[in-house]
Amino acid sequence: YDATHKDYSESADALERAVAVLKKQAHDRAQASFAQVSAISQLKSLPLIPNDAKKALDLFFAQVSDPEGLEVSAPEAYGYEFQSHGIIDMLSKLHDKFVQERTALEKEEMNSKHAHE
Repeated sequence: YDATHKDYSESADALERAVAVLKKQAHDRAQASFAQVSAISQLKSLPLIPNDAKKALDLFFAQVSDPEGLEVSAPEAYGYEFQSHGIIDMLSKLHDKFVQERTALEKEEMNSKHAHE
């Protein structure tokens, strides 16, 4: 129980921090910042993050770092338009899922303790 609870808590906390970093930077800018890349790379190291979410993050950063995708033929208002809304939504859903699973785990543990008493 303790190890699983710790994994859910660490994952939920990391997701919350990553979403906060991305939301704080939810504006048009020249390129992805180091803080954004750092927060996402920390998420990829957590064991509870599904592989499909890790692949989506890799694909997103491959697109963002591709300089050809950012070239335009005429001057634009912004060099790069913020496109992380889909990633923010995915991370928020993962956060909610982990919090729900942690809560279910806590309820199960409480019921188990009460059953033994």
